[in-house]
Amino acid sequence: MRLAIAQINPTVGDLKGNARIITRYISRAKDAGADIVIFPELAVTGYPPEDLLLKPAFISDNLARINSLAGSVEGITAVVGFVDFRQNKIYNGAAVIADGRIKRIYHKMFLPNYGVFDEKRYFSAGNKPLVVPIGGVPTGIVICEDIWFENGPVKAERDRGAKLIVVINASPYHTGKVREREHVVSRQARHNGVFVAYANMAGGQDELVFDGYSMIADPKGKIIARARAFHEDLLILDIPAGRKNRHAPLPKIDNRILDPVEEVYQALLTGLENYVRKNGFRQAVIGLSGGIDSSLVAALAVDALGKANVHGVFMPSRFSSKESREDAEQLARNLGIDFRIIPMEGIFKEYLGTLAPHFDGRAPDITEENIQARIRGNILMALSNKFNWIVLTTGNKSEMSTGYATLYGDMAGGFAVIKDVPKELVYQLSLYRNKRSLVIPHRVLIKEPTAELRPNQKDSDSLPPYATLDPILKRYIENNQSLEEIVAAGFNEGTVRRILGLVDRSEYKRRQSPPGIKITPRAFGKDRRMPITNAYNERTGSGEGACQTTRRITPGIVKE
Repeated sequence: MRLAIAQINPTVGDLKGNARIITRYISRAKDAGADIVIFPELAVTGYPPEDLLLKPAFISDNLARINSLAGSVEGITAVVGFVDFRQNKIYNGAAVIADGRIKRIYHKMFLPNYGVFDEKRYFSAGNKPLVVPIGGVPTGIVICEDIWFENGPVKAERDRGAKLIVVINASPYHTGKVREREHVVSRQARHNGVFVAYANMAGGQDELVFDGYSMIADPKGKIIARARAFHEDLLILDIPAGRKNRHAPLPKIDNRILDPVEEVYQALLTGLENYVRKNGFRQAVIGLSGGIDSSLVAALAVDALGKANVHGVFMPSRFSSKESREDAEQLARNLGIDFRIIPMEGIFKEYLGTLAPHFDGRAPDITEENIQARIRGNILMALSNKFNWIVLTTGNKSEMSTGYATLYGDMAGGFAVIKDVPKELVYQLSLYRNKRSLVIPHRVLIKEPTAELRPNQKDSDSLPPYATLDPILKRYIENNQSLEEIVAAGFNEGTVRRILGLVDRSEYKRRQSPPGIKITPRAFGKDRRMPITNAYNERTGSGEGACQTTRRITPGIVKE
């Protein structure tokens, strides 16, 4: 049996375009002599379609597409993910298509409802295993979450004689996810004595990135073939079926799992390129500060979009250093991008003069700092409006966690590329990029981070060192650990209390931030949904009599 996995990159809602991609890959698989070609979960609609599933017309159009597509399938069997409709219920379905028609349909049994998944909001659960003969091999069909259960549909289909399990997926990326998947696939193949063909999506959809890494495991649990990471691919392999192989030999497949930092970089590239392209933009603009975050975002933008499509803007104020200007300019030269300097001092003076009568008797404070950030945000948004450039914001996860960001200032923009990237990882990614070619100036990598909104300002004035901050944030946000658990791990209690308070009080800011690429197991947004108005304090076990929207921000945090 010659098996093909079509690891494609559909776009949510583009039913016509997705069907075109599916048809093209069916033709390629057929030309390669495949008996079966497998597509990802909800390949017709794209994943996740979210509340498009509440539109009856969307469901009907999806059904029309799968039926139209089926009419052209001859000489090969295709397993295609789509939305099925039965008795006023919709199902996450897999259509088995051959001889110009849909022969059988499998409905997903286990509907994930955690993290970024919300399938119980839309779908009804299936309850019938499915085994069909394909190319002389009894083949079981399951969908994504179904394979994660030890005594679930895979075992039921093995008990009905399946020798091959086909699992179609839309499994989003986060660090370490591919190893988790391969462990599950390997275990199911070994425990049930079957081949497992795992088809995953590739590409980006809003905050999510699908990393591909489709795979095939043999009955001993060995991963015998793996598709490319983050790219569309057609993975083809011959599965022993108890008869002589009638096909010409296939070339050796050797796609490795990427190193962790390289993998994150590729995830960010994929998410950025797909978000920009799928939303109709061609060019991007970035506020370059001469710091590490904007430097990394600029490098990512050039790698994803091409240097001709990236514009860097340095917006100096009275607090901007000569070194910052030099570093921003050097970065732009190294990347080969358009670079312009738009001073903001005149605008800042106008603001201060206009507000002076109203601020009489009050000393400068965070207000004047935030005005500068908002002027810069306005300049970038003006360029965006005039030239149809998407603004890429440059805040990282450490900043977004603690509220070290300015609403309508450095948070203003269309896409937050490194929103889920902790500061320590920003440095690792920058070093990785410089190994490919030196684009980020050395001084940027070694100088102390600063917002440059007041004289001699440093991030460390307001936050612990990132080597301390990032592990605390990881434990609290990603691992959901309590104050006591974090302190027990060796962190100073006062520091932990302060950081957790900053995270809790900054939810209202994060809710107003642009979407960004998920790369950690628990990103802000769909993964972590906290109320904005929230008087609960887990440190005391009760409310403190005030909600976070009414509390003053902790003194020392420099942005609001």
